[in-house]
Amino acid sequence: MALCVELHPVDPQPRLLAQAAEVLRGGGLLVYPTDTCYALGCTVAARESQERLRRIRQLDLQHDLSLLFSSISQLTDYAKLDDRAYALLRRILPGPYTFILPATRDVPRRLADPKKRSIGVRIPASPLCERLIAELGEPLMSSTLQLPGATAPLTDPDEICETMGNQVDMVLLSGVGGVRCSTVVDLLQWPPRLLREGAGDPAALSLGAVV
Repeated sequence: MALCVELHPVDPQPRLLAQAAEVLRGGGLLVYPTDTCYALGCTVAARESQERLRRIRQLDLQHDLSLLFSSISQLTDYAKLDDRAYALLRRILPGPYTFILPATRDVPRRLADPKKRSIGVRIPASPLCERLIAELGEPLMSSTLQLPGATAPLTDPDEICETMGNQVDMVLLSGVGGVRCSTVVDLLQWPPRLLREGAGDPAALSLGAVV
């Protein structure tokens, strides 16, 4: 049974963050809260945990996983930003948005879209996420904690611990989770395209209709 721990959403306990980061560095798979929903997360190098994540969610290899960062400066090691994209991200992040961007050469080919060489990136408006990623020192590969056949993500901490405790290595809890995923925006071309409307307000991006 995985360790289930409760963290303060604004001032998470450093000892528990350090413990979670150590689990991740060891190739572990976590459940953790974001600014939208609870999510599954592991490091970029943790291939086995990525496979476990895909099995839990029944995702095929064509389904891209997002990368979560603590800052735009960290993000630029993995995604290419032109001046317009940089200005947009600076204005809107951190927040409940996922942006599809060109991947840099440093991103392993197995993580980027094989045709477009693109990745999805997030900087959540969550002190807990920011400090966890900062403690880890690298981004988190992430996918919403929505189980196969379910119409919404898991939200109740007790249910999450009971359901996921035998499938992951650690569960970080911080109250009831949200049910709306991030808003997804394609920045591979200009003007940007809104791919999915979620928790982030599309009006704040000055974009057109969902395509």
